[in-house]
Amino acid sequence: MLPPHLAPRTWPTWVAIGLLRLIVLLPYRLALDIGAGMGWIVYYLLPGKKRRVADVNLRLCFPELSDRERRQLARRHASHLGMGGIEAAMSWWWPDARLRALARVEGIEHILDPLARGRGVILLSAHFSTLEIGGHLLSFEAPGQVIYRRSENAAFEYVIRKGRERHAEKVIHRDDIRTMIRSLKNGQMVWYAPDQNHRASNRVFAPFFGIPAATNPATTRLAASTGAAVVPFSTVRLPGHRGYLVRIEAALDDFPGRDPTEDATRINALFERWAREQPADYFWFHRRFKTRPPGEPKLYD
Repeated sequence: MLPPHLAPRTWPTWVAIGLLRLIVLLPYRLALDIGAGMGWIVYYLLPGKKRRVADVNLRLCFPELSDRERRQLARRHASHLGMGGIEAAMSWWWPDARLRALARVEGIEHILDPLARGRGVILLSAHFSTLEIGGHLLSFEAPGQVIYRRSENAAFEYVIRKGRERHAEKVIHRDDIRTMIRSLKNGQMVWYAPDQNHRASNRVFAPFFGIPAATNPATTRLAASTGAAVVPFSTVRLPGHRGYLVRIEAALDDFPGRDPTEDATRINALFERWAREQPADYFWFHRRFKTRPPGEPKLYD
């Protein structure tokens, strides 16, 4: 019996994976241009309901833009997601030396200093199109452990997990809180991205672009129970296909604070700042405001 990732229903996915594998054999600039073009094409092939999610998000978060400007931003975002897919494949399959040549890392001391003192680090990131390759580039300076969400597609799940295992010390499922806590208490680094809609009952509502967003307060709980430093991390795609700037900022002061909602507000403000700096790279196709405070109207229907 074939394993799930090789079952016949996954064969079309393996064709797509094979195409990705071929594209990343091309010169870097050409591969990214192909990715951008693929993202642009996919945008126009998406059902209108999917495009509407990005339209709603951009209207809520950038009301100062005209309808035309928001449509342009949505198309540019789709192109950047296409490049992000190619970059993810590069991070899975390229030789480390070739990847390392693309990276410029700033602020690595904010990670290395607490680790040197035996203190765990929560590497705080968000879902930008550069997230996958950024994690691999950072691992050359400070390898850590990665939180992941299982894919419903067994073939992609297999490839993504194998790719991340290339550079991560450990791959931890997002529900495995016990392992996260143990790793942080042992003075290790755990890469965590808590910026998506959180439906569970323990959610808090914190503003994101001025809109109450259902937010996971787990960063507060993890920091409180382990004493880990919470260190923000983002990756910027440099213009002209010149590589990537991996930015590590100073650990959040006085974190956790008095209240999980206040902590979530600080974190969402950080992600909002990054999204304003890199508006085409944040994941606007996600229903970030799907879960509403009691009595608030739905935004995506």
